[in-house]
Amino acid sequence: MAFDVEAIRKDFPILSTKSDGKRLVYLDSASTSQKPRQVIDAISGYYKEYNANIHRGLYDISRRATEAYTNSKDLVARFVNAESYRNIVYTRNTTESINLVARAWGDANVKKGDRILISQMEHHSNVVPWQQLAKRKGAILDYADLDESKSFIDMNDLKEKLGRGPTIVAFTHASNVLGSINDAGKITEMAHKAGATVLIDGAQSTPHFKVDVRGIGCDFYAFSGHKMLGPAGIGVLYGREDIMENMPPFLGGGDMIRSVDFQESTWNELPWKFEAGTSNIEGGIGLGTAVEYLNGVGMGEIREHEVKIVKYALERLGAVEGVVLYGPDINNIDRRGGVISFNIKGVHPHDVATIFDSEGVAIRAGHHCAMPLVNKILNEPSVARMSFYLYTTEEDVDRAVAAIDKVRTVLRIKK
Repeated sequence: MAFDVEAIRKDFPILSTKSDGKRLVYLDSASTSQKPRQVIDAISGYYKEYNANIHRGLYDISRRATEAYTNSKDLVARFVNAESYRNIVYTRNTTESINLVARAWGDANVKKGDRILISQMEHHSNVVPWQQLAKRKGAILDYADLDESKSFIDMNDLKEKLGRGPTIVAFTHASNVLGSINDAGKITEMAHKAGATVLIDGAQSTPHFKVDVRGIGCDFYAFSGHKMLGPAGIGVLYGREDIMENMPPFLGGGDMIRSVDFQESTWNELPWKFEAGTSNIEGGIGLGTAVEYLNGVGMGEIREHEVKIVKYALERLGAVEGVVLYGPDINNIDRRGGVISFNIKGVHPHDVATIFDSEGVAIRAGHHCAMPLVNKILNEPSVARMSFYLYTTEEDVDRAVAAIDKVRTVLRIKK
């Protein structure tokens, strides 16, 4: 079936809304995606028809809720080619998934003097937990540099720092600022040869192209539901079963236990061992429906559409005088995701975003939770960012480019 962006857009109620008579142009999907009617209806249907707690009730609607929640894990496992639902732990988001590993695995395996290796392009969620772990354990936190283009991890520098023998290597599959897509399989292979455990931040990759965790060979892979058409408050941690079996629980309480006595407790089987308390049931159900929607469209088709949109946007923006672009250039389009960060010379990005909003165009401006990258590597206080998804059109890009003229008019900047 041919990719039909207009048909897809009809599934997203918010995309038909208007502000001051202007159709909404949503270019902030890297922050959170919009939700199709199918996901909204699935969550509403749960609350209307079978709202009950899971794993506890012997009555009909509890069994239905348990089945729907567990089925969502099967869907997610197949979506990323995990071995089974036992490898899929639900969290609140990518941040919590990474923190779970830093606490449960890190505290048990990282010792004083050990090295932790991440890259200079990481989101704060893949920086701060490792900073905290290093301080708790007296470990050393290293950073792999970016290459001369300031777009990709410098593989020579990575190789040199892997030679120092890090205990864990954590890196992003796709940058939320640069749009760069890292060679996750190659980096994982190099890290394993150096004896390191590998965690990958997949928040910006899983929604946009096919991810195969077994093909990559990583030990942990983290991503968020709200960036892939699902609801907020549901995240995923994929982990190798043999590693997670030997990890202590992250949180204690109900549902993560097999037995509790006055002095000792034993743990539930995977993945429930890491899901203490009442689950985000509607979140899991909504995420499962989002996965079904993405499968129905086809991840290959989504990736092909985004490449087309990014190429068009790079061409349009590259032709506008005074616009500075960051990340891989158009010659590396195959290694770029649906994110374009930019600045307009002489204009603060917050002013750009505010004026874009007056034109009905939603973009983001700031450091994008990547202050070391934006401030130290790009040498900017902040950048504007437009990000795309399966519902983005060339007309959306045209509206964004036209908004640049409005910025110049309002701020009286000469072309």
